[in-house]
Amino acid sequence: MRIVHLLLTSRFAGSERYAIELAAAQADVGHDVTLLLRRAALADRPDAPGRHVPAGLAVVAVPDWLHGWHARRWLRRHRPEVAHAHLSAACKALRGVTGMARVATLHIAYRPRQHAHLDGLIAITPAQLEALPTDFAGQRVHVDNWTRAQAAAVGARVRLRAMLGIDDGVHLLGTLGRVEPSKGHDLLLEAFAAAGFDQRVQLVVVGGGSALEGLRRRAPRGVHFVGFSTEPAGWLAAMDGFVSAARSEPFGLVFLEAMAAGLPILATDTEGGRHLGPRFGTPLVPTGDAPALAAGLRAFVGSGLERRAYAMGEFSIEAQRPRVEDFYRRVLDTALRRVTAASTGV
Repeated sequence: MRIVHLLLTSRFAGSERYAIELAAAQADVGHDVTLLLRRAALADRPDAPGRHVPAGLAVVAVPDWLHGWHARRWLRRHRPEVAHAHLSAACKALRGVTGMARVATLHIAYRPRQHAHLDGLIAITPAQLEALPTDFAGQRVHVDNWTRAQAAAVGARVRLRAMLGIDDGVHLLGTLGRVEPSKGHDLLLEAFAAAGFDQRVQLVVVGGGSALEGLRRRAPRGVHFVGFSTEPAGWLAAMDGFVSAARSEPFGLVFLEAMAAGLPILATDTEGGRHLGPRFGTPLVPTGDAPALAAGLRAFVGSGLERRAYAMGEFSIEAQRPRVEDFYRRVLDTALRRVTAASTGV
């Protein structure tokens, strides 16, 4: 198939990882795949999406100004069989484009202005699929996220903990990902302070985002902020337990990364938490409830924070890529039948 993935963001996070990994995996099995980015994604900075594109994957960069218009112009000129959009700007860019299967992954949630005009939607949890409105005319399917987590570099645990000034006798809790209000880092700091730990329990926050500096200024003792990192696997190896205090988390790719690292996980009762929570083995904490999170943290640390082995086979890209491609074919077949019916008057 001739497939184009549209990704019109400028910062790298979980959704960008998903789009790039899927495009690369499809190219690896022989599809004609192009990744359409905006020029800002190719900037010379660690969190630019273009820095994470593997060698050999075809990339097209459209201008930042009117990037949606330029994306539509490119699609009309090259006419792929499938245009797969990721996040808001890319979904909007597919409005008015015809002659191809227009598909999007619901990385966050269904929004009519972004998704109602599309031919197919990929939900990342069963609950997300069930929540789609009945008047959405396109095809729909649930396909789980996946992880291609990399092994940590040799010695990463000792090296990164030394950067924080702690040794292996400290229980290091951690969280990784974009530092945005929806991720609940403010609640995590409040709960960590209220939990009353001594210096043998500390917390590291790995990731950049709009809330980072404000949180850094009011962080309690024992909390470390390291900003965006190019070695997430190393930081997961440095942790003894993973914590998500998110107010909203549609799936949580980082959960899969923490599972691949063998970390015990404490999470809030988000959509993603409910989907993956039975695998965690620890009770979910109510969202937006700092006292409940503090109690959860105390119980979590009290459990011993032993590493564990999770069954990860269903969360591999090798398992999920064929399901995405089967969905493309389904959408294409529906579109072809619609065109045939229109041309024959049936």
